[in-house]
Amino acid sequence: MEEVKVTRNYQITIPSTIRAKLNIRVGDKLLVYVENNKIIIEKKSGNITSLNLKLGRKFTDEDINKIIAEAGEEIGRSSS
Repeated sequence: MEEVKVTRNYQITIPSTIRAKLNIRVGDKLLVYVENNKIIIEKKSGNITSLNLKLGRKFTDEDINKIIAEAGEEIGRSSS
């Protein structure tokens, strides 16, 4: 566990030991969410390029996030 400081712009630096362990590189995307009063940061996995080839259409991150949100809403409605 490492301690980081939040800057005045609400930014943090990921310590080099953690970047190395997770192979985080400049330009990588991370997922950030709250779980049980904790901030969770995960390296986004998967390769959108291979998905685009399989589906025959180019999808953006925004397209995928919208689909995920809609699926979550659908699941929420079906479990009520």
